[in-house]
This record gives sequence, structure tokens and C-alpha cells, in this order.
Amino acid sequence: MTRFIRALACGALVSSLAACVVQQQQPAPPPPPNPHEAAVQRFNQVNGRIDNLSRRIDNRVNQGFYPPPQGGALHHRLDVVRQEARDMSAQHGGGLSGDEQRVLNQELDNAQHAIDQ
Repeated sequence: MTRFIRALACGALVSSLAACVVQQQQPAPPPPPNPHEAAVQRFNQVNGRIDNLSRRIDNRVNQGFYPPPQGGALHHRLDVVRQEARDMSAQHGGGLSGDEQRVLNQELDNAQHAIDQ
């Protein structure tokens, strides 16, 4: 009999706790960005990454990790990638497609690896 009362009390406790749980409604997702704005943002991200890598090259040359001619070669490599980004963005009204950004980021990954060696 006491087991029955305990089971009944536990059932009442669980049901009262379940009633306290209120499902929160998820906020509406933000509207999708304007495709042109997203393309321009991708272009700006690539340029920002090129700027950061360029500063890293300058710092490493100044700290003596490699000689200035090697730093110049690395800067030239970044300039080529920047020109590719400009050429690609000119075809899309100032922005990059996701695939173009991916290709440029792969080139920048390779350049970053060369900078860090």
C-alpha cells in the first residue's frame, strides 16, 4: 500500500513539474541577407585576410625570420591573389561568389603556410 501511495505521489510530482515546463518559442530567423551585400562582404573578408597576412610578412621580416627579398616575394604572392580577387569581383559588381571565395581562401592558406615556415 505504501508503494502505491509513493508511486501516486511521485506521479503527481512529475505531472506538476511537467506542467511547469513551458516551451519557449524560437525567435524568427533573421531574413536572408541581400545577395549583393553578401558577395561584397565575402570580397571584404578576402581583402582583410590579405591585409593581415601582409602585416605578418612585414613583422617577420622586421624580426629577422627571413630576408627582405623573401618578404618581397611573399608580398608579390599576396598581390597576385588580391588582383585575382579584384578581377573576380569586377565580374559580379563588386563581390565574390562563395566558390570564388573558397578558391581564394585556398590560395591564401598556401601563402599563410609559406609565411609561417
